[in-house]
Amino acid sequence: MSTVVSSPITISKPWLAGLITSALFLIVCLSWGTTWLGIKIAVESVPPLTAAGLRFLIAFPLFLSFAVLRKEPLLFPRQSRWFFVFVTLSYFSLPYYLLNYGEMHVSSGLTALLFSCMPVFILMFSALFLREKIYPSQMLGIAIGFASLFMIIRSQGLHLDQAEWLGVLAILCAAVMHALCYVVTKKHGSAISVITYNTLPIGIAGVMLFIVGLSFEAPSFQDVSARSWAALLYLGLVASVGGFIVYFLLLKRLSPIILSFVFIIFPVFAVIIGAWYEGQTLSRELMIYSAILLSGFAITKLPIEKWRKSSV
Repeated sequence: MSTVVSSPITISKPWLAGLITSALFLIVCLSWGTTWLGIKIAVESVPPLTAAGLRFLIAFPLFLSFAVLRKEPLLFPRQSRWFFVFVTLSYFSLPYYLLNYGEMHVSSGLTALLFSCMPVFILMFSALFLREKIYPSQMLGIAIGFASLFMIIRSQGLHLDQAEWLGVLAILCAAVMHALCYVVTKKHGSAISVITYNTLPIGIAGVMLFIVGLSFEAPSFQDVSARSWAALLYLGLVASVGGFIVYFLLLKRLSPIILSFVFIIFPVFAVIIGAWYEGQTLSRELMIYSAILLSGFAITKLPIEKWRKSSV
C-alpha cells in the first residue's frame, strides 16, 4: 500500500531524530494497545454492530478532511471498483463487527493476543496467493506461536464456555479477513493511496453497520453510558485516525521489518492495561505463554535464512 503522508521534517541532530522516532513508535504501540480496551468499554452499553458503525462515522469526517486538503481522489480507479467493495466489506465492515462481538465474551488482553496472529495469516496468504516463500525458521515460529496460543486459551478455561469459544472464533476470523485483505491489497491495490483506501470505505462501512445495527439491535441511546461514548470517541479519533497517521509517518523513518514489530509489542500493552481495568491478575502461566507466543510470531518476521545467505 503506497503512502501519501508527507515526508517528515529533516532533523540535523541524529539523537533528536532517534528520540522522535522512538516516541512515535511508542505512541503507535500505546494507541493500538489501548484499542482493545476501548472496544471492551464501548460494547458495555452499545451493541457490537452499532458500536462499529459509530466508530467509523466518528472517524470519517477527519479522513474526508485529509482527502480534501491533500486533494486525494475519493473513488478507487474504475477497474478497481470490485476491490473497493472487497475492502469495505472484508477490512472494515465484517472484521470490526466480529471484533466487537468477540470482546463481549473475551477479555481485551486476550483479544489482542488472538489478533496478533494476523501477520502470520498474512505470511500464509502471501505464500498461497503471491507465491512468496516461507522459510523453515518462519514455519518454526508459526508452530511455536499457535501452540502457545492453544495453551493460553486452555489456561484461560475457555473450553468451559461456548460463548467464549464463539468470541475467540470471531476474533480469529477478523484476523484472517484482515490478513487476506492485506495480501489482496498488495496484489491489486498498491497504486491506491492510503487516504483514498481508507476514506470512503470507512464512511460507507460506518453507515452500513449503523443502519444494520439500528434494524437488528435496536440500541437504546439513552442507556449508553458516558464511558462508552468516550470509548467510541477515542476509537474513532485517536485509535483509528491518530494511530493511522503516526504509523504511516513511521513508515518514512523505519524499515518495514522493524515497524512490523508493532504487532508484537502492542499486545503486551493490551494485556497489561486490560488486566488493570478488568481487575484481573496476570498469572505466571499466562505471562510465560504470552511471551512464547509473541516470540514465535517475532521469529516469522525475521528473514533469518536471507541473513545467513548474505553472510556467506
